[in-house]
Amino acid sequence: MSAFSLIISIVPHDKGEKLTKAAVEAGSGGGSVLMGRGLASSNFGAILGTGETTKDLIYMVVDSEKKAEIMNVIVESAKNEKSAFGCLFTMGADSLLKAGNIAGMAEEASLKGEEKMNEENKKDMITVIVNKGFADDVMFAARKAGASGGTVINARGTAREGDAKFFGVHIVPEKDMLIIVVDSDKKEAVLSAIKEVKCLKEPGMGIAFSSPVGDFTLLGKKK
Repeated sequence: MSAFSLIISIVPHDKGEKLTKAAVEAGSGGGSVLMGRGLASSNFGAILGTGETTKDLIYMVVDSEKKAEIMNVIVESAKNEKSAFGCLFTMGADSLLKAGNIAGMAEEASLKGEEKMNEENKKDMITVIVNKGFADDVMFAARKAGASGGTVINARGTAREGDAKFFGVHIVPEKDMLIIVVDSDKKEAVLSAIKEVKCLKEPGMGIAFSSPVGDFTLLGKKK
């Protein structure tokens, strides 16, 4: 396993601080809250323009040995919220740069044979970065392939002005970063569907990649 773990929570806007406070009290060093846009859970809802909500995405890097305790505290802090209030999942992080020092490098050398994620409830996070305004098109295709919903974060590209002429493509600085968590057995189908989206047929329009995640948990009241 990795020396550190990245805990990611996605909850309604203005609820991120509540979860972060609970995590800090359990031993987390803090976290970063990003504001995103939750997309409709169905193509029908997207067509009608309903189901979109503002989201908080909380990123926390913690010692792996504290991960279970911190996760339990986060789940407990959200237990009185509505069912399917949000979700939580984790990813490995082998090194942590903090206050000018890199922690975890020694551990990384001894963890080359990193353990595989728990075979049960396997999920993957698909990240798609596209020019601003095209995230909804990508999500539409992903839903047809079995994805449920996704969250969009506003971002910007790092290309320099001269890069547009060098690569021969139009560089758009404003980006949409779309995060979709899917069952691992649906990952290939979703990626294949995304690849066929018209806006991604041109060079320079966007990229997509996937990463395995663990400990996927729904937050809120249990049904």
